[in-house]
Amino acid sequence: MTLRRILSKTLGAVFRPLGANARFFVFLYVLGVVCAWLTLPPYKTARLYNNLYQELFLDLYVVCVLLMVFPQRVRRWVRGAVAVVVYVLTIVDVYCMVKFGSTITPTMLLLVGETDEREASEFLASFFSADVVFSRVGWLLLLALAHAACAVWGGRLLRLLQARMPMLQSRVLSASLAGVVAGALTLAMVGWSVSRSWANKQAFWRMMNLQTPGQVEAELNRADCVNCYQPPYRLAFSIRSNQLASKQIDKLIAASRGMQVDSCSFRSPHIVLVIGESYGRHHSQQYGYFMPTTPRQVRRERSGLLVRFTDVVAPWNLTSFVFKGLFSMHVVGQEGEWCDYPLFPELFRQAGYDVTFLTNQFLPKAKEAVYDFSGGFFLNNPVLSSAMFDHRNEKTHVFDEGLLADYDRLAKSDSLKGRPRLTIFHLLGQHLNYRTRCPNSKKHFTPDDYAERRPELTAKQRRLLADYDNACLYNDSIVDQICQRLEGEEAIVVYVPDHGEECYEGTRGIICRNHSAKIDRDLARYEFEIPFWIWCSPRYAAVHPEVFKQVIQARQRRLMTDALPHTLLYLAGIASPWYRPECDVLAEEYDEKRPRILKNSTDYDKLAE
Repeated sequence: MTLRRILSKTLGAVFRPLGANARFFVFLYVLGVVCAWLTLPPYKTARLYNNLYQELFLDLYVVCVLLMVFPQRVRRWVRGAVAVVVYVLTIVDVYCMVKFGSTITPTMLLLVGETDEREASEFLASFFSADVVFSRVGWLLLLALAHAACAVWGGRLLRLLQARMPMLQSRVLSASLAGVVAGALTLAMVGWSVSRSWANKQAFWRMMNLQTPGQVEAELNRADCVNCYQPPYRLAFSIRSNQLASKQIDKLIAASRGMQVDSCSFRSPHIVLVIGESYGRHHSQQYGYFMPTTPRQVRRERSGLLVRFTDVVAPWNLTSFVFKGLFSMHVVGQEGEWCDYPLFPELFRQAGYDVTFLTNQFLPKAKEAVYDFSGGFFLNNPVLSSAMFDHRNEKTHVFDEGLLADYDRLAKSDSLKGRPRLTIFHLLGQHLNYRTRCPNSKKHFTPDDYAERRPELTAKQRRLLADYDNACLYNDSIVDQICQRLEGEEAIVVYVPDHGEECYEGTRGIICRNHSAKIDRDLARYEFEIPFWIWCSPRYAAVHPEVFKQVIQARQRRLMTDALPHTLLYLAGIASPWYRPECDVLAEEYDEKRPRILKNSTDYDKLAE
């Protein structure tokens, strides 16, 4: 066999999967490109995946190669089934973007699993409505109809053309020159696509082999994280995320069965835990910030009833990781995982407290990002939620003051009167986007206010800084209003943000957080150091002078917030094997020298100044 024939045969074999599945390849390629454009978020900065066209070619080429395994008679049915599945999945993906503003997500898949027959029928009815058909989904329906028509009449048309145009029947052209050219082009395209797509394939493989939702979230914060650029990848990622969450849910349910409360003195009739969001202490007036961002908290501190702690850090700079540590009785360095231990609200409920959870972030919703899914899946699980909470809000709000209205409605309930209570507020706080975290009517700072103190910043940077500080000032008003509502009660309030936040601190030029960086002193200072205080109502301080004295004496103790549940159990007077006094910042046995390990890797207290 001559070299020319070998080359011709080899290149012909390279092209054969495409030639034998040409219609399938062309229509699904167009489908993938159209889907990418239709699911592009409505932001000015939104861009298509850089390697969309190359990676889509590679994926479909591999599918065509796999189809060649089947005999031709069977192949047509397998090919049709694959096409139907891909079309349906793509249409659902685009429908979710139209309906919910998001493509397929882990939470969306979780909600599907909880959908009953009535909800499913309502969903299908809305899917086939005129509004949907004439939305972006309509383009996919037209493409599907064109594909079907081509499958039915395309063969007949081709045979008609061949009969009218003898040149198309030239075996020499098709077998030699055309085959070699097509094979060479296919080989070049495959090689180019592999080189451009390989990193993303590796990232997807790495993602699918992770073992916890937290690892998934950490992976997504890498600069080279996977891009699930097509619906099949998004579905696979969502299924895997739910599998990992389910494993930890099973562990948490098992831990809840092993809960034990020996007794409860109900030391504090009403405990309020306020969890802030994205708030570093270096933007707090209480901690020396040059802008008056916390005037109300400063006034309360001057009254003597608000006790500011001076040395508190978060164990993570990711909300979901912090929440798992904040709700679990597990502390960093302890044996096992966070999900091997009960959640502190479960102990409160078993002890006899009425527990309310008011969150402006962790409610299950179709558009939920994976970060919120990772942080809230255990809070939203029906079994665990019913074990932890008596009351929850049913919707989130544009601004945190909406949670105050939720609280006021619950406070009027006769069922709460005379009962010991634990109320947990989870604010949206200073979460990105800063500009949207404060009503326009309550904005105070402007970019011009920073011209003298921060002249090195651009006008745009000063605008972002003003937006962040306005969010801090608005947050100050929210926590103050919470305290106002408790002025006449025997109540104690604990305020703790989940983690810090950078907003052009020093010369770093960073906003939000730097997840992939090694933790140095500056990163620890700006992203892990947080404000923390405990406020006692006048009545509480009078009735519980010993607790008030313990709070004052503890204000300069070193603390990492993963241990906070042990302090909450002490404030409630809950006696349980899960309570550890060495982790309770108010206890005499408190171990102030416990290593404060950030991100399970760096000892905060050993970082060089």
